[in-house]
Amino acid sequence: MKKQNLYKAYCALFIGICLVPSVCMPFVKSDSAEKRELSEFPSVRTAENKINFDFFDEFDTWFSEHFAFRSQLVNADSRVKATVMGTSPDSDVIVGKDGWLYYGDTSDDFLNINTLSEREINNIAHNLRMIDDYCNTCGAEFIFFSAPNKNSIYPENMPFNYMPADKNNNYELLSAVLSEDDFWLDMKSALLSADSSVPLYHKTDTHWNNLGAYAGHTAIMMKLNRNICGAGTQWYTKNDRLGDLALMLYPAESAKDTQIYNDYEYTYTYQGRFRGLDDITINTVNENAAGGLLMFRDSYGEAILPYMAECFNNAEFSRIVPYRLNDIDNKTVIIEIVERNLGNLQKYAPVMSAPVTDISSINVEIYSGDDIAVKTEEIGEYTHIYGILPDDFFSCDDNHIFVETGGVTYEAFNCFEDILLEREGEHSGNGFSLYIPTEKSDDNIKVTVVGSDGRAVASD
Repeated sequence: MKKQNLYKAYCALFIGICLVPSVCMPFVKSDSAEKRELSEFPSVRTAENKINFDFFDEFDTWFSEHFAFRSQLVNADSRVKATVMGTSPDSDVIVGKDGWLYYGDTSDDFLNINTLSEREINNIAHNLRMIDDYCNTCGAEFIFFSAPNKNSIYPENMPFNYMPADKNNNYELLSAVLSEDDFWLDMKSALLSADSSVPLYHKTDTHWNNLGAYAGHTAIMMKLNRNICGAGTQWYTKNDRLGDLALMLYPAESAKDTQIYNDYEYTYTYQGRFRGLDDITINTVNENAAGGLLMFRDSYGEAILPYMAECFNNAEFSRIVPYRLNDIDNKTVIIEIVERNLGNLQKYAPVMSAPVTDISSINVEIYSGDDIAVKTEEIGEYTHIYGILPDDFFSCDDNHIFVETGGVTYEAFNCFEDILLEREGEHSGNGFSLYIPTEKSDDNIKVTVVGSDGRAVASD
């Protein structure tokens, strides 16, 4: 009987503990560290006043995001798994050695798997060369670099069971193709050769720290043959960086990572409305510097922004995609994109007038199939023409795509506009995209693909 009572007490205690998060929900607010809007309590009826048959699924999602002590329980679970088993309960975070955390989306690059095809790599190179040519016609100087993933610079702290395949990843494949292009800046080599006794990346954050950004800035300015930003008289550290990866795993701790600072006094000022370094567009002015800068960047651009702003009379830092290449005359144009997102460079064509060309002397085969997707949309002063072609148009992996409309032939970017084509998340090497002045377009559109092997195929 005594044993039976003990079992009952144990079951009651277990059930009671399980009920605590539910019972306490009205009294304890569950804060989330996730950078997204949490779901709202579902309605029994839809907006059309019909029965919501997804109610229970939506309720399950809502409850999982709002139960009491959620942050504390997630934190405890993560600590146990990370400390005892060396694993992560969150697929977005990789638990490395000595407390290092890595972003889960970089695992393919580290393992050298799921790489872009040869055609896709050539497409990216082609697109960047078109941007370079366009900048040259505007008297602008163009530089492209990819901010390396943290585990590309510090692979030694990745888990022992992450064994890279014996082949090149996307960065290495693209670097090999662009090695002879003047606009290419090999940022990975620049960081690996930087003379630093302290890490250039945060231990529990995705990004490089201020010192890593300064090393990147130095490489950029050396390539531009311009003076680098000053670094003051000393570098010093503060434990005031809330690591984004640590925040996902340990939301109840608010554990701070080390950030590196110098005592240089900046002289640039922000123009217009400025809320923070993650603003979509940031403009700066420095009367003590010369030249104009247009820099397209992602979150890696936040730490490098002050150094770049200090070195140009006027600068614009943009996170807008697609890139808008207007008003770039005599400026320095920089495109930065993190290594894990290199594939995006064959997704969205930049907004600029497509170059006019002449391919009338090329002998072409006519493709008479009906599986060609060509779409248009009006974007301000431009007509955006985009689509995807069947494999029969391509006989090799290095191609130029031309679009004829209004009696004029233009060269297109080799871009697969996945969202506009309602195929979000997919990728293909058969896409094309370009912008032309609206007054120069008409409804008759002819697409021609010319391969490096000399074969040319055109739509009828």
